Amino acid sequence: MKRRKLTVFLAVLAVLIAIAVAVLLRKTAPPEPVRLLPEAQAYLYIDLKPLHRAGLLDKMPPVQVDADYDQFVKETGFEFERDLEQVALAIHMPTASSAPDPRHPSENRYSEVIAAHFDAERAAAYLKKLTSSVEEYRGRDIYNVPREDRTVRVCILAPDLVVISNTNDPQVIHGIVDHYHKLAYPFGGPKLVREHYHHLPFGTLAWTIAEIAPGSTQNTAVTLPGGFNLFIPPDTVMVGSIRYLTEIDLRVEAQTTSEQAARRITDQLNAFLGVFHMLEAQASGGDPDVNAFFDSIKVQQDDNKAELTASLPKGFLKKLLTEPPPEFQPQPTPTPEPEKPQPKKHKRHR
Repeated sequence: MKRRKLTVFLAVLAVLIAIAVAVLLRKTAPPEPVRLLPEAQAYLYIDLKPLHRAGLLDKMPPVQVDADYDQFVKETGFEFERDLEQVALAIHMPTASSAPDPRHPSENRYSEVIAAHFDAERAAAYLKKLTSSVEEYRGRDIYNVPREDRTVRVCILAPDLVVISNTNDPQVIHGIVDHYHKLAYPFGGPKLVREHYHHLPFGTLAWTIAEIAPGSTQNTAVTLPGGFNLFIPPDTVMVGSIRYLTEIDLRVEAQTTSEQAARRITDQLNAFLGVFHMLEAQASGGDPDVNAFFDSIKVQQDDNKAELTASLPKGFLKKLLTEPPPEFQPQPTPTPEPEKPQPKKHKRHR
């Protein structure tokens, strides 16, 4: 009898441990929209739910929208600034092993998963008006919407989930639908994300993971503000994150293949910051929040990693979100002064 009770106890304990491990894995795994994405060279994720809870997006200044977006809002009832919660984006870059679009061989393609509040029936009715054809795949409709000289494929996966892809291959969006049926597994997600997601700090609201020129033999130029070029060695993985604690913490980490490569990136960033600090000192106008932000920017090297960190004060964030950008005021054209009449010269009579 005691042995039977012990067996039952061990079985229950094993189930509880399995549940605890599953919950822990789901907490440390990438968000569900990210796990749906296909393989790509770069990823971007934004979680707007904390900003909605804090009411920051409600205080944003009104934005002037074009007629197409205004019509979209009227027909679907969906507004990005109010209803959007999560965005997960995969960036498909042309590589030697991929089959680029012959019409745009150097152009990136995108696949994104959007989590939001929306009316699925109204959204479907709107898509049907735009589509050239509808494909059924695994019980879901994929709307093929022509845009310029390409096709944008849209699928409503769930009442709060939409996937969009403008890649040439329809199998990309098919794969996302397939991943949706395996979403309960916390081990899924793109390979690049699985390998580097653990580098992101706890509480990250927005992040990007990108592999720069894998297999290339040349550096890749990235243009920074002011036209400054940052040359990234090949096979470098960039991991950037934004999180909100008492301040907005920003971090960008370049994981290179050698200490020498990390040193080159560190030196370039320090040179850029030196120039940027001089320009900022002239343009900030003495704003304490702006000055605090630029003073917080640090660059350091750790073995084969170059890291840039900065802190954005809450006051600076509120100004960015709630104050409209200053309008450009053209300088008045100076009015030329009227010419003074020249005194008449009197001829001397001889």
